[in-house]
Amino acid sequence: MAAISCLAGTAVDLRQLHSTLHQFSACPSSHCSFWPAFEEYLTREDVNESVLDINRVKARVQNVSTSITHDLTFTLTPNEVANAFLPKWQPLLLLSRSGINHGAFSLSQTPQGLGDSMGWPHCQSAEDQTGTMLDNVMVSVKVGGRQIAGLSHCVELSFSHGRLPQNVFSKCVFWDTKKGWNTSGCVTVLRDKETMCCCDHLTFFTLLMSPSLDVTVQMLLTIANVGCGISVVFSALTIILYFVLRFAYKKFKSNDTAKIHVNLTSSLLLLNLAYLLNRRIFSMGHLGLCKGIGGFTHYCLLCCFTWMAIEAFQLYLLVIKVTNIYMRHYMVKLCLVGWGFPALVVTITGSMNSYGKYTITNMANQPTITLCWIDSAHLVVHYVTNCSYFGLILLFNTLILVVVAWKLFCLQRATAGKEEKLEAWKGGLTVLGLSCLLGATWGLAFFTYGATSVPAVYLFTVLNSLQGLFIFIWFTVLYYPKKDAATSTSSSGKNVEDTTASHSER
Repeated sequence: MAAISCLAGTAVDLRQLHSTLHQFSACPSSHCSFWPAFEEYLTREDVNESVLDINRVKARVQNVSTSITHDLTFTLTPNEVANAFLPKWQPLLLLSRSGINHGAFSLSQTPQGLGDSMGWPHCQSAEDQTGTMLDNVMVSVKVGGRQIAGLSHCVELSFSHGRLPQNVFSKCVFWDTKKGWNTSGCVTVLRDKETMCCCDHLTFFTLLMSPSLDVTVQMLLTIANVGCGISVVFSALTIILYFVLRFAYKKFKSNDTAKIHVNLTSSLLLLNLAYLLNRRIFSMGHLGLCKGIGGFTHYCLLCCFTWMAIEAFQLYLLVIKVTNIYMRHYMVKLCLVGWGFPALVVTITGSMNSYGKYTITNMANQPTITLCWIDSAHLVVHYVTNCSYFGLILLFNTLILVVVAWKLFCLQRATAGKEEKLEAWKGGLTVLGLSCLLGATWGLAFFTYGATSVPAVYLFTVLNSLQGLFIFIWFTVLYYPKKDAATSTSSSGKNVEDTTASHSER
């Protein structure tokens, strides 16, 4: 006879198992040596018990063979917290994969308290999967002592728990001797009053119950949703204002700086819309749609980064280089870079099948939010296309911003009279406005780790979710229709606008 149980180990008799269990309270780590021994005991041919009750650990074993003609459902009576369902073809498949004619299924349970002493509920893993086992129930599926993985049809395990509180989520895991709790190869399907685990391999499984969102995450989500909604509205107003001015003033049509502002605003509008739609589309559970919105969100983010770099390049031409800045088909070339380069990157990334489900973890490395993005198996793509790319842009934009700020400082020192303080305020506001255009606030993402992570995350969320509002204010102050509309809020703004006029004949 072959059986179904936990991991692999050396054979022991029933008395040795009793002795091992008594050692748990004195040595919490001894669970790692018990379960292999327990599995080896269940797989022995001389074990004929259908129900084993060994010092508070219960297991139910049922023999199966290749001649089975009915579905199998196993429940450990009287506790019906967990059960397993195998269609009649599944035992046959498992037995054929193991090369034997007979096998067994076992359902094991440890009572409340014993699991804590064994270290199961709080055991860390390479994936940092933490939580509390549902009623300390573990379901083991094993055929003989063989390792079976990569099943084309998963083994279905159901855990009954009633309706879960809003701040708790369930997660299917198995015990890996090297990594601890692991989710690889298991899919968690949430139902009304139970959770179904569909796993493509055989081992010991359990259901971890973890808090879903802490107060910080809930607050950040609220801020992000409200901020992005505000940005969507004001980004749309910025675009409308641009076209109104373009229609009312002929000279405004040739203002390349305003065109760049509007392109950045458009990319930001699309990014905020993609974010607001992302989780809603993810909840639909359609993999194709999830990959699509993940790729679209990635494209919008790259467009924002690229247009921020173009803003810095334009500022360099108008304030630093100043002379010999004529370029043929200038805006066409900028649009090819601003909208075309991100499309090329996303196309390459999509061809690598990089988009899918992505889980964001909190400071305790516990899953908090799941959305459609670059999946966890392609994190290198995220680091290269997002982190590294933006890091280079941030470095370039910061250098430009520092040079412009220095020019403003030198200009203010040369200013004399009663308006000196007023000019200082104007210069400061100009630097703040340019910081928003150049994406300086996105650099806070590099400070969201370590001791300062919480305030940095709050600042990052607030400032970047409201970026559309800030650009609207900048655009309105700079271009609001009046006789001196070509004058910015500072002398540097005036220089920018005066120099922009030199582009009008392109």
